[in-house]
Amino acid sequence: MFSREEAARLRQQFWISFGQYMKPIPGVEGLPVNWVNYKTGVKHIFFRMDAEKKHASIAIEIAHPDEGVRALLFEQFEEFKRLLENTLNEEWDWQPQASNAFGKQVARIELLLPNVSVYNQQQWPDIIAFLKPRIIALDEFWVDVKPVFEDLK
Repeated sequence: MFSREEAARLRQQFWISFGQYMKPIPGVEGLPVNWVNYKTGVKHIFFRMDAEKKHASIAIEIAHPDEGVRALLFEQFEEFKRLLENTLNEEWDWQPQASNAFGKQVARIELLLPNVSVYNQQQWPDIIAFLKPRIIALDEFWVDVKPVFEDLK
């Protein structure tokens, strides 16, 4: 078992390592991207990556405070479901109502990698291998659909 400080240090180390690993990889438009803190450029829509004690995850999170607008944004993503799944080459879990880490109501489209731990450095390559192609694919997908979401805000 790790102390709170050691656990925080390991999580921070993982994200620094992931960021350094991804830094040379440009976005689909050829520009540098901060992959760890990906900016969608659309308020209330986030691409979230997480690595925890028992799993890793990647998600599209819709965090608009208005439930109706959040539902509208989720429905718009559903219109692009086939494009998203074709870009990712897999199906993700679609959750029209969920809570984020802060207890805030969100909608989420997510994929989990179970049975890995950010606290086990030997599993970091597995977590990176899970996150890397998916965040790159999300960038590719987002370049195509972002204008639609910009028009909705």
